[in-house]
Amino acid sequence: MTPQLARRRPQRIATFAAVLLAGTSLAMISLHPAFADDQSLNATAKVQQDFKPIQSFAPLVKIVKPAVVSVTVHLKVHNVAEHQPPGMNGMPFPFPFPQPQQPQAVEAKGSGFFISSKGYLVTNNHVVKNAKSIFVTLSDGERLPATIVGTDPSTDLAVLKVDRAKPFPYLELGDSANVTPGQWVIAIGNPFGLAETVTTGVVSALGRDIGDGQYDSFIQVDAPINEGNSGGPLLNQKGEVIGVNTAILTPTGGSVGIGFSIPSDMVKRITTELIKYHHVTRGFIGVQIQEISPEMAAAMNLPSHDGHANGALIAETVPNGPAAKAGLKAGDVITKVDGKTVHTVRDLALEVSEVKPGQDVHVTYIRDGHEKTAAIQVEKFPKNAAAAFNPNAPHNSTSNTSKADLGLSLSQLTSALHQQLGIPSNVQGAVITHVTADSPADQAGLRDGDVIVGIGSATVTDPDQAVSAIDAAKSKHAKAVAVRIMRDGQSIFVAIPLPKDGAKK
Repeated sequence: MTPQLARRRPQRIATFAAVLLAGTSLAMISLHPAFADDQSLNATAKVQQDFKPIQSFAPLVKIVKPAVVSVTVHLKVHNVAEHQPPGMNGMPFPFPFPQPQQPQAVEAKGSGFFISSKGYLVTNNHVVKNAKSIFVTLSDGERLPATIVGTDPSTDLAVLKVDRAKPFPYLELGDSANVTPGQWVIAIGNPFGLAETVTTGVVSALGRDIGDGQYDSFIQVDAPINEGNSGGPLLNQKGEVIGVNTAILTPTGGSVGIGFSIPSDMVKRITTELIKYHHVTRGFIGVQIQEISPEMAAAMNLPSHDGHANGALIAETVPNGPAAKAGLKAGDVITKVDGKTVHTVRDLALEVSEVKPGQDVHVTYIRDGHEKTAAIQVEKFPKNAAAAFNPNAPHNSTSNTSKADLGLSLSQLTSALHQQLGIPSNVQGAVITHVTADSPADQAGLRDGDVIVGIGSATVTDPDQAVSAIDAAKSKHAKAVAVRIMRDGQSIFVAIPLPKDGAKK
């Protein structure tokens, strides 16, 4: 059985099944808390008062557990499988279970922890995604309604806020740069709805890229992490949070000792931004980049060690974008950003994302075997980055009615997007660049980066064909349109309900 890489989806209880289903930037951001706190409630400080290498974790756990909460999310989804954990019943995500014909009420459970006595707490974005209402349960059983302060899907982080007259115990975010493989760690969370569960282990590795996003840089641990642990803290022996538990590698849906946590240094940056501005702003230089294979390194005569060459190969630049204005073009290899070596494309993405828009970033690159330098003025990351690379293509549906009805924006599947999305070069279609919240497309489970390759039995090769096929289905007064998409290397059908004529837009 092939192991599945799964986000720790929150635990869910669906009315149709008698089973438990679980659950930047930015340089220039001040990392000081955006709030004043009552230091007497600082659970981490209490642990450190008489810190010694721990023979038993019991004293630490007793102090920090009141700062850890269970997160319960009520939501109503039209496609329950979109919210199911990958790998259930040994089947690959998505859509492993038969789909209900009617919307189902679902309760999801995850974990979280306070970072302020004022009631700010951290969890995962995927725990609270599509929430209609959110409640947190404290260690003493008190249940409080929570509101979303801000979310960042790119790093899967969310900040919630709860209120009461009495302040809250909280945990400090530690320095994940000082984490080393082999050190002891403690995870606390709500696996399978079992609140305040404590597990221990060691750090297995650092900087893991699990292919979940361009900002992946996870801490790998062997402490057991299961469904419902999402959003819970990973602590060191000093009681500091060094990570937020988020995903596991699993063949069964349960823990096999390979878990992944978002590093606390990233959590500091993102949560500070979310609390101050309710969103995250990232830098953008307008390049599509790809890894350099040994064959490519040899073909381009790049310096390499054992066949591996450092750098990020530019596959495409945004016309008149920041990099293009600075003189960079396809075929250039970026090797350094502000003096820091770029080993992989992820290094470049992380470094650029943390530069404040409007500032310059200095890059070193190789062109035709010669090393060059350039200063690039960083811009704000656009909402529709994929469309920026092909401004003359029909980024949105050419029929305004279809776009408004279904909530889809489409773009031509370019060679650069083939590389970025991991789509085989022989696949043609229309890439989804935006899905409107609560639209029929959103309710059906479609998301940015899905590639429409067919409508019903008809093949789709570009956005115009997709729109025409959808309009044809509407003209036949169909109740839904069957859309075949390519996602994560799999071809699957998704049924999108078609609004009735005259329905409210």
